[in-house]
Amino acid sequence: MEDKLTFTENERNTCIELSQDLREKLSDYMKPDDEQKLTMQFRAALDAGKVVRNAFGLNPIVCALQTACICVENIGLKRDSVLAVMLYELVLDGSLSVQQVETDYGKGVAGIIHGLVKVQSLYKKNPIIESENFRNLLLSFAEDMRVILIMIADRVNLMRQIRDTDNEEARHEVSEEASYLYAPLAHKLGLYQLKSELEDLSLKYLEHDAYYMIKEKLNATKRSRDAYIKRFICPIAEKLTAAGFKFHMKGRTKSIHSIWQKMKKQKCGFEGIYDLFAIRIILDSPYEKEKMQCWQVYSIITDMYQPNPKRLRDWLSVPKSNGYESLHITVLGPENKWVEVQIRTERMDEIAEHGLAAHWRYKGIKAEGGMDDWLASIRTALEAGNDLQVMDSFKKDLYEDEVYVFTPKGDLLKFPKGSTVLDFAYHIHSKIGNTCVGGKINGKNVSFRSELHSGDTVEVLTSANQKPKQEWINIVKSARARAKIRLALKETQIKDGLYAKEMLERRFKNRKIEVDEGIMSHLIKKLGFKVVSDFYRQIAEDKLDPNYVIEEYQKLRDHDLNLNNSKTVESAQNYEYESPDEQLARSSDDVLVIDRNLKGIEFSLAKCCHPIYGDPIFGFVTVNGGIKIHRQDCPNAPELKQRFGYRIVKARWSGKGTSQYVITLRVIGNDDIGIVSNITNIISKEEKIVMRSINIDSHDGLFSGNLEVLLNDTSRLDSLIKRLRTVKGVKTVERL
Repeated sequence: MEDKLTFTENERNTCIELSQDLREKLSDYMKPDDEQKLTMQFRAALDAGKVVRNAFGLNPIVCALQTACICVENIGLKRDSVLAVMLYELVLDGSLSVQQVETDYGKGVAGIIHGLVKVQSLYKKNPIIESENFRNLLLSFAEDMRVILIMIADRVNLMRQIRDTDNEEARHEVSEEASYLYAPLAHKLGLYQLKSELEDLSLKYLEHDAYYMIKEKLNATKRSRDAYIKRFICPIAEKLTAAGFKFHMKGRTKSIHSIWQKMKKQKCGFEGIYDLFAIRIILDSPYEKEKMQCWQVYSIITDMYQPNPKRLRDWLSVPKSNGYESLHITVLGPENKWVEVQIRTERMDEIAEHGLAAHWRYKGIKAEGGMDDWLASIRTALEAGNDLQVMDSFKKDLYEDEVYVFTPKGDLLKFPKGSTVLDFAYHIHSKIGNTCVGGKINGKNVSFRSELHSGDTVEVLTSANQKPKQEWINIVKSARARAKIRLALKETQIKDGLYAKEMLERRFKNRKIEVDEGIMSHLIKKLGFKVVSDFYRQIAEDKLDPNYVIEEYQKLRDHDLNLNNSKTVESAQNYEYESPDEQLARSSDDVLVIDRNLKGIEFSLAKCCHPIYGDPIFGFVTVNGGIKIHRQDCPNAPELKQRFGYRIVKARWSGKGTSQYVITLRVIGNDDIGIVSNITNIISKEEKIVMRSINIDSHDGLFSGNLEVLLNDTSRLDSLIKRLRTVKGVKTVERL
């Protein structure tokens, strides 16, 4: 057990002062017995020897009070946050449980502490904290924004206290975290004062010589700088006062960190940085006159000093998405020095300086829609005058479309929500993804279909025998993984296609059959393949039997050879067709419903268009009272509807019945009797189709024939037309 913590005289006095300060500021928010319970719990922990100094030798109770003061003064947090700061150490060392905190102080305090503990668990994964992903993970993990605000306040306090520490390594680590993690977080949340302090202190500890060099030069030039500012603003102040404006002005020197960054960026010395300061004019203006008065001030200043139009930034007309409003101009002041002037109102300045207005995209930091909306809602609450206890209602709505997971090495990767282990594998490397068979999430074996959640540590399991499959595209969520899977599948198909082609050629060779590329291409098309690679892929996947392919190839080759070897091509006009015996009586079945569900009405099928079952149709009342049934696309339909619209009645097919209908097909092809024979053979083999007649005419090496056939419905007709179009030598087939 560690020695019992003893307070130095200085620490004791600091505790009394800070406690008194907090008591005064929170008197309206604390409950009567809060302080008493807190004191008792701390005494019990101190007596048990559980409260010990941290790595820097600092008193944790003093640190907690200092952090609480920053939370109240600089951020505006109230009771729940202050109590959470004080009790957090007691929960960590086991003196209190989160459940006990909830019982004693309420859900709000317990929720914040739970968030702080949860975030602490992320650090144990040794992440690379410089990454934007880790900052985003923190924000999504914390659930309650007050957790992040407390963490920033704590880090500011720690940076203030470690100035004289002997633990150089720990100070270096803390400073790096402040620079890479906490300063950007403070910037995102609009805490500019704290952000600048974190950056300056980080620079002081990490770049000691650079920090003090800039500080000394700023101090050396302070008098001349102040004098210049005075010379610049005095004439402006006179003009604005004469114009009747209520305002105040202030000169703001850039932070040491900002100057150092500019020196590095511009690769120049301190003397090469001209815009060391900016002048801010803050107007006391009614809300409805804000924009007008800002532009009036702009006009007065640009009349006095030459402006640089390229440096005009108008965030009055169109405020930034984070709510920032101001007018920035750069003018040529005395001694030919460029000076930036910011014009805004008291309201605008308050939001920009102190509000959690999320003006984190300032300086070009890329925004994320969800974060913007979330912080905008917070800003709205703040502007309405609510205190930060309203944060209870703002849970983790942000980053709902993203998850952040760790690699075993502590790297942090971002994925769309719903991503799986397979997404993770393909993010690492295509080869890892292609051979992925599963994975481990937080040390537990899972399938590669398992979904990822923020904060998970993920490993990938692979096998040399694994290959990507088509269904994997539906498993992954990221576009990157889909693209890699498609590429891998394509490569696999090409390899399989080459293998299948070689195998088929070997089979042909074994049977001593010479392969003719022309006949093979014809066969591939005949088998219904538009792309050759699809044909070979089917063979590779055992969906198409090579022996069947060889047999079909032989039939096609023999057919082509027979045609080619015929000494003379006989004209199709010589074809004779004997009509078979047929019964062409229409059945008595009612297959039509005419007009308003009338049945049993005498009708006949129009000979101009020969409608059959399945055709869209209409009825036409003839002069003698009978009804003729026409197709909707009948050549005579437009004229009938135009001239005799009143005689048109609705008609539809009600049932198939057993009727057969006469239709005429027009076929055009090469003038060869063999082709016509093939056509008639196809028709004769079709079930429930009877050919009544065929009339053939030939001219200039082509034949045209009208075929009359009997069939039941349009589906059989469509099937027949498709088959006739596949006959070699046939050019067109169409219904008349």
